[in-house]
Amino acid sequence: MSNQQTLLELQAISRLLHNLLIDYPTQESIEYLIEHQIAQQWPDLTSNQHNKTGKLLLEAYLASWTPEQLNQTKLDYGQLYFGPGEPKAMPWGSVYLGEQGILNDDSTIKLMDFYKQQGVSFELKHQQPVDHIALFYAVIDQLLEVLLTPQTQSGSENDSENDSHAAERTLCILLQQHLLTWSGRCHELAQQHAQTDFYRAIAMLATDFEQVLASALNVVPVSQRLFR
Repeated sequence: MSNQQTLLELQAISRLLHNLLIDYPTQESIEYLIEHQIAQQWPDLTSNQHNKTGKLLLEAYLASWTPEQLNQTKLDYGQLYFGPGEPKAMPWGSVYLGEQGILNDDSTIKLMDFYKQQGVSFELKHQQPVDHIALFYAVIDQLLEVLLTPQTQSGSENDSENDSHAAERTLCILLQQHLLTWSGRCHELAQQHAQTDFYRAIAMLATDFEQVLASALNVVPVSQRLFR
C-alpha cells in the first residue's frame, strides 16, 4: 500500500471526480475549481502523459473560462454523459459489459450484490444505476477514508486494522472486477468526443487516477470482453 500522502491525494481526486461527473456543471462548480486553483494543485502522481496533458488542458481552459461558456460546458457534459440521445461516453458499466448494451444488466446486479455484502449504500440526489462511474468514485472515496482513519478514532488497534484490511480488500475487488474492466473505454470515448478541453482533461486525469490507484493496490483488472 502507498504512503498516507499518496492516499490523501487519491481520496481528494476521487471526491472531485465524483462531483465533476455525477451531474451537469454549474457556474459555482467551475468557479470553485478556479478559486482553489485545482488545475495547478492537481497531484503529479506518476507524471505520465495523461497527467501532464490533462493538467495543462484543464489549467488553460479554466484560465480563460467566463460564465458565458457555461452553456457550452453543459452541452458537452450532456452529449458525453447524459443525453438527449445516446451519450457518446456512456458512464454506466453495464452498457460496456453486456452484449445487449442496456442499463441495469447482469453486471449491475452483480455490483449491487457486492455492495450489499460489503454494506455499501448510497443517498442519491437523482435515481441512478449504481454502476455510474461517478458513484464508483464516491465508494472509492469512502473506502480510502477508512484506510486513512487513525487508530485512535476507530476503537482498538485490532479493530482499526480489521477495518483497514476489510476496506482494502473491498477496494481491490471493486477495482479488479467491477470498475477497471470497462472504465478505461469510457474515458477513451470521452477524450475522443469531448467538444471542450474541460471534459477532455477530466477524462485524461481520471485515467491517470485509476492507473495510479490500481498500481498502489497491486490490482490487475479481470479481462472482460467489451461491447462498446
